[in-house]
Amino acid sequence: MKFLFGLLIGLISMPAIACDSALLDQDFRRLASTEEVNLCDAYSGKVLLVVNTASKCGNTPQYDGLEDLYTEYGDEGLVVLGFPSNDFMGQEPGSEEQIEEFCRLTYGVEFPMFEKTSVKGSAAHPFYNALADSAGTYPTWNFHKYLIGRDGTVIREFSPRTKPDNEELVSAIQSALAP
Repeated sequence: MKFLFGLLIGLISMPAIACDSALLDQDFRRLASTEEVNLCDAYSGKVLLVVNTASKCGNTPQYDGLEDLYTEYGDEGLVVLGFPSNDFMGQEPGSEEQIEEFCRLTYGVEFPMFEKTSVKGSAAHPFYNALADSAGTYPTWNFHKYLIGRDGTVIREFSPRTKPDNEELVSAIQSALAP
């Protein structure tokens, strides 16, 4: 009995397992909020589809498909992460409150959205610099997608023209989710 009690106390007092993904060890503020989220703490062990978004772009209807992916595969471990960006022809000019309202009311977006973020060039957030280093390219336009495996490494990237229901993208997600 003493052994079991000691073991239990030892397990309770163990430090949390540290995230071993340098890529995901990034802090972001939730969209239109003061809540800070460390991607590693929140999404370690998940398959992530990271997307730079914009509300006034020809690709904006992809929000529907991204939400469908999040709904369909969320229970299996997929999380879509949206990062609004105004880097491409000023197609995300609104405030974070306006972006959040647009996404929720127009497209019913429930997947996590984060603060407005620069995603290219010298002004890019360190997270996007790391994504570009891993994938070999910065986003080329709004709705560029990076698929990250459960181990926190980039599996591959998909162009903004690749729609969320694209067979190749869905197949890559399913493979990443497979045990």
